[in-house]
Parts: sequence; structure tokens; C-alpha cells
Amino acid sequence: MYFVFALIALFAWSGSDLFSKTGTAQKDKFSHWKVIFAVGVIMGLHAIICLIISPLLPEMPQIWSEEEGEMVDNPEWWRTLIYTDFTAMDFVRYLPVAAIYLAAMVIGYAGLRYIELSVSSPICNSSGSLALIICVILGWAALDAWTGIGVLLITVGIIFLGIVEYREDETAKLMRQDKSNFKYTKSLIAILIPVIYLIMDALGTVGDQMISELELFDMSEFASNTAFEFTAVLFAIIAFSWVKFVKKDKFFTFGEGVNTKAIRRNLLIGGICETIGQMFYMAVMFSDFKAGMPMISAYCAASVLWSRLFLKEKLSWKHYLAIALTFAGIILLGIFSPV
Repeated sequence: MYFVFALIALFAWSGSDLFSKTGTAQKDKFSHWKVIFAVGVIMGLHAIICLIISPLLPEMPQIWSEEEGEMVDNPEWWRTLIYTDFTAMDFVRYLPVAAIYLAAMVIGYAGLRYIELSVSSPICNSSGSLALIICVILGWAALDAWTGIGVLLITVGIIFLGIVEYREDETAKLMRQDKSNFKYTKSLIAILIPVIYLIMDALGTVGDQMISELELFDMSEFASNTAFEFTAVLFAIIAFSWVKFVKKDKFFTFGEGVNTKAIRRNLLIGGICETIGQMFYMAVMFSDFKAGMPMISAYCAASVLWSRLFLKEKLSWKHYLAIALTFAGIILLGIFSPV
């Protein structure tokens, strides 16, 4: 079943990229808060559904684990989508890690106003490379030849992508964007925002690894996922309060000349896609993680395809070469990385 789960996660997360982009009004300086609000609302609904349904489910089956030397849970595929053993303390314990992940998401959503999705998605999805390097330094992972090549390809790809993006002639850039609804001017912040996302998301992964390596507390993957979803609800509340009450701006409008109905619809679909991607990622974890992760890690390739087909983004051959290098590195890490 891992193939089906991984495929659903791939399409859902790449769909989240696409609809978050189309749910972003370029002239709306609070657009990133509105995207995270939509994500938080949908994730919160899923978390509540899991809390209601889980006590009603039959007892979870168990199997003997040679590695653990004891009986361990063996959840059926459907249970991974709707089950949780979350407690209030899990929210407190996982809050620092979840907050790092979600803060990274907010920054990534802000970047959608400044740069093509085709460029930002491969950079953002390369965070596993930095996380692996940090874990190797801390002694929590080993760097073999293939993972080393993966890290090198990602590093070269991102640096090359940044150079190509920043040095491209402004006239050529605007000509490429002629058919797109988004127009971008050359800006250092455009390439820095996805890089900042990469760093923060990597720190979140390191936080997850630290919990595992140091055995800081006993919390299942189900509980940590629900804790993450409730942290997303917290971010949604912060986002709404910041825009509505601190900045005194209208939260559900997006400026003049914008199709408000379409923006709202795309935000909703983006939030649904993000949540579905998270749900089926969990399903892959319990079916065949090592086989499924390379597929899921390839979702940025689908994001590039959707941006070309639906957003009419057209990059130069140098952009695509840099993206190909980055993508190859991501796939290698998905196959061989221990983190």
C-alpha cells in the first residue's frame, strides 16, 4: 500500500504548493498569514475528528518486533489516517519543534509573493540535506557515499539556482513572466526567503531527531502529528489576531483587482491538500517508510510541473539545470538518508 499512500502524499503536497501560490495575492502584504490561517483551520478539524473517533476504534493489533524485543503496535492503514493517542502534555512537549516547522511555513508562504514556485519549491524541499549535515555533526547519523553525493548535488543546485536567478537580465525575466499572473523584479530577498525556510525546516527535523536520539519523552508519531496540527491552530489564531486586531486590516479581502472568491477557494483547497499530504505521509511511515519516502520527496518536481502547466511559469534552461541537480540530490537523500 505504500505506493498508493506515497502517491497521494506527493499529489497532495504538490497541490498545496500550487493552491497556496494561487491563494496568494501578490499585493497583499499579509497573504502569508492568510495561507497559514487556512492550513491551521483544516488541520485543526482533522485533529478534532481524530480525538473524537480514536476512543471508538477497536484495540490496535500488535506484532513481535525483533529489533525492540517486545510486542509493538501494528496499525492498519486506515487507522493511520484517523487515530491519535494525543494528550494535552504532548502539545506542550512538541510545541518547540512544531513551532519551528510552522514558522518556516509562514516564511515560505511569504516568499510566494516574490519568486516563482518553480524556483522556491526545490529550494524549500532541500531542507533534509542541511538536517542530515547537522545530525552527522552531532553524531546522530552517518554520511555514506550516496547521501554525501545527494548533499553535494543539492548544495550545488541551490547555489547555482541562486546565481542564475539573481544574475538574470531583468528584461529577459519579465519576458519569461509575460503569460504569468505574477510579475517579479530582481531581489535578493526573493532567493533568501526559501533559503531561510530551508534552514528553519531543517532545524525542525533536527528537533525531531533530538527527541528520538536523547529519548526526551515517550510520544508516538500519532501524538506528535496531532500536536503539530493543534500548533497549526495556534498559528491560525495568531495570524487572524495579528492582521485583524493589531494591523487593523480586513482579513478576508485581498485588495483591488483581485478575484476574492477564487483566492478564498484556493486557500481552502491548499489547506485541505496540506492536511491530506500530512495524513498520508503518516500512512507511509507505518507501511514502508524507506520505499515511500523517495516518492514523497519528489513532490517538488510535481510542483514545478504544475507551475509550468497552470501558472504558466517558464524558466530558462539554466534554471531547469539547477532544479534538476537539486531534484536528483533530494531523491538520493530520500533513498539513503538515515534522517
